[in-house]
Amino acid sequence: MGRVFEKRKATMFKRYAKMAKAFTKIGREIAIAVKAGGPNPDLNSRLRMIIQNAKAINMPKVNVDGAIKRASEKDSSNYEEIIYEGYAPHGVPVLVECTTNNPTRTVASVRLYFSRAEGSLGTNGSVSYMFEHKVMFKIEGAGLNKDDLELELIDFGLEEINEDDNYFVIQTAFTDFGNMQAALEEKKINLVESSKIYVPTTFKELTPEQEADVMAMIEKMEEDDDIEAVYHNIG
Repeated sequence: MGRVFEKRKATMFKRYAKMAKAFTKIGREIAIAVKAGGPNPDLNSRLRMIIQNAKAINMPKVNVDGAIKRASEKDSSNYEEIIYEGYAPHGVPVLVECTTNNPTRTVASVRLYFSRAEGSLGTNGSVSYMFEHKVMFKIEGAGLNKDDLELELIDFGLEEINEDDNYFVIQTAFTDFGNMQAALEEKKINLVESSKIYVPTTFKELTPEQEADVMAMIEKMEEDDDIEAVYHNIG
């Protein structure tokens, strides 16, 4: 599978590592999805994806239904997704994916994390060109053949497929998310979870000490409730 795949897989699942925080983030994602496409998952592909992810982390159905109901109310909080860009210590480009109902608070926090680590918050486009927006789908592998699956799904945007224990992990471009999700549903392939990620196009090599500096900053960021995920290009 290779080191690059392992890094991508780690990025994909890291946002759900801590259960309590994961439930909060799922709730915010539901709010955004419902505002954008309505509360009916049959008509809202993004909401279907989030509900599937909620199941994958054992979020109770009552919590999911409650989040959908609250998001449907007129006076519900208006969350938005924002990507901040910057450089961590040692010149490492970083994307900070946020979901917030108070951008002023969030950008101040993000700027502080960079500053304390001797990094710098950049402007839009300053580092995003070094990343590609992808979606990864984790599906159950029982009864499926990798080569056959690749042939079946290549017309729906499949870029890469890898085995992961009893599962397959499929990568597509972000723009092919809907096509792939529909194909998996039509073929009755059991989708376990899916995630939007940013994949670096190049990797930066650091010493162990330098990498520790960067990861210390990222760990602080990931403790912030407004921050969904942090992407970097450490090789």
